[in-house]
Amino acid sequence: MQTIDLSQAKEHLPKLIEQTISGDEVVITQWGQPLVKLVALTKQSRKQRQFGSAKGLIRMADDFDAPLGDFKEYM
Repeated sequence: MQTIDLSQAKEHLPKLIEQTISGDEVVITQWGQPLVKLVALTKQSRKQRQFGSAKGLIRMADDFDAPLGDFKEYM
């Protein structure tokens, strides 16, 4: 873990970001007191979807594509 003063961090922010992406942590201090901790965000992996996992959960009505009664006068 690297510790750096706020005034130096302002000048070297892109470099500090690259360091955190590579796995390091950076603590930014002001007047010797810890102020901010830079840590890279980890990419969360999604669970692989399984085909057919929703089988039986979705049901279509038998008259799904039948004309609606409200529109008889337009036909």
